[in-house]
Amino acid sequence: SGGDGDPNLGPPGPAAARALAFAEAQMGKTYVYAAAGPDHFDCSGLTMAAYRSAGVSLPHYSGAQYAALPHVPLDHVMPGDLIFWGAGASVHVAFYYGNARILESGGSGHGVQVGPIWGHPMGAARILH
Repeated sequence: SGGDGDPNLGPPGPAAARALAFAEAQMGKTYVYAAAGPDHFDCSGLTMAAYRSAGVSLPHYSGAQYAALPHVPLDHVMPGDLIFWGAGASVHVAFYYGNARILESGGSGHGVQVGPIWGHPMGAARILH
């Protein structure tokens, strides 16, 4: 499992699919620290811009995103959920993409890409609207 959270949380809201579609459209763009588009993204800049495109406001910092959202156990994640790394979610954030994969900016290969879940995530969060 890993992380805290409510295993009975409702499914991701319609914003999750819209945000994931936005993030998919950014594939191949380069990682730049503190960037939030349109040409470059850091990890939380990508999740912030993607959810902003779906009408959801998130802060531009992974720890603040984790703190602002309801938590879901890692073994209950669904596509569009956000997965976090580091103490207090301070190191990295990525979209859960499905089939044990994530869509992220930065991470192991840099740039916006889909790949396997790596390392030891500390938790996950879900946007319900």
